[in-house]
Amino acid sequence: MKSAEPLLPQLPSFDLHGKRALVTGAGRGIGFAAAFTLAAAGADVVLAARTRAEIEAAASRIRELGHRADTLTVDVADLEAMAKAMSEAEPFNILVNNAGTNRPAAVLDVEPADFDSVFDLNVRAAFFVAQAFAKRLVNLGRPGSIINMSSQMGHVGAARRAVYCASKHAVEGFTKAMAIELGPHGIRVNSLAATFIETPMTRPFLANEDFKSEVLQKIKLGRLGQVADLTGGILFLASDASSLMTGSSLVIDGGWTAD
Repeated sequence: MKSAEPLLPQLPSFDLHGKRALVTGAGRGIGFAAAFTLAAAGADVVLAARTRAEIEAAASRIRELGHRADTLTVDVADLEAMAKAMSEAEPFNILVNNAGTNRPAAVLDVEPADFDSVFDLNVRAAFFVAQAFAKRLVNLGRPGSIINMSSQMGHVGAARRAVYCASKHAVEGFTKAMAIELGPHGIRVNSLAATFIETPMTRPFLANEDFKSEVLQKIKLGRLGQVADLTGGILFLASDASSLMTGSSLVIDGGWTAD
C-alpha cells in the first residue's frame, strides 16, 4: 500500500504589495534602511521625521529606484501633532517605530535633562505613536504589525548607558503588554533588538578606538553591525511570514547577549 505523501507547508510570503507602512526617524540610518526595504517589498511607505529636507531626499532616492514613498514632516515627540497626522493620513498596516536617541553618561553624572530627553523620545513618543497607530486600526477593524525598534540594551545592562538601557527595557515591556491587548484585534506587536550598528548616531561613539574595541569584544561574530543586517528582520516582522509572532523580541546582536 502506497504511503500518503507528506503535505507540503505553505511557503512564507514577504510580499507587501497593497500594504501601507509608516517609518519614524526615517531620514537616515536604520530608519531609511527600513523604509527602503519595505518599499522594495511592495509597500507604499511614508517616511516621517522632523527634518523635511532629509526625508524628502530619502524618499526621492527610494522613488528613483521605482518604489513608492511619501513623507510626513512631524516631531513624534509632539504627541498632539503626531496623533493628528496619524488620524488624517490614509490608514497604515505597518509601523516601524524607529525614532530614538541616546545620551551616554556615567550613572553619577546623569542630568535630569538628559534623562528626560531620552525617555521623551525613546519611551513616551514611541508609546503614543504605537497607540495612535493601533487606535486607527482598531476603529477600522483592520489587522497590522507594529515593530518597536529596541536594542540589545533592552535585554542587558552596560556602563554609561543606564538611561538608554532603562528606556529600551521600557520598550520591551510595553511591547509585550501591547501585544496582549491588541492581539484580539489582529494587531501584532514585536520589537527588534539590535547590537551596535554603524549609523550616523553611533559613528561618534565608535570613533573612539577604545570603545570600539570593547564593543567588538562583546560581539561574538567579531564585527560591527550594518543596517543591511537588520533589513531581513524588519521585513520578516512586517510581513505575513511572522503572522504567529507577537509580544516577542527579535534579537540581532551578533551574540552580544549570549552570555
